[in-house]
Amino acid sequence: MQLTAIIYPDTDTDWLVAECPETGTASQGKTEAEALANLREATELYLESFPQTVKRTAAVRSFELAHA
Repeated sequence: MQLTAIIYPDTDTDWLVAECPETGTASQGKTEAEALANLREATELYLESFPQTVKRTAAVRSFELAHA
């Protein structure tokens, strides 16, 4: 199963947050690799308990804002 990981820095700590938009699962880690591994584990455990809960196909897009 191919899922999406969105990884970004936590604003309050030096950790990285990793989220899977298809399932709504999230985790964190000190490095990108650790955050991704923790997200994979959290998502696997979640889908073991709730196997039919892949909510949607994710589409990640960028957009620009013009500051006033």
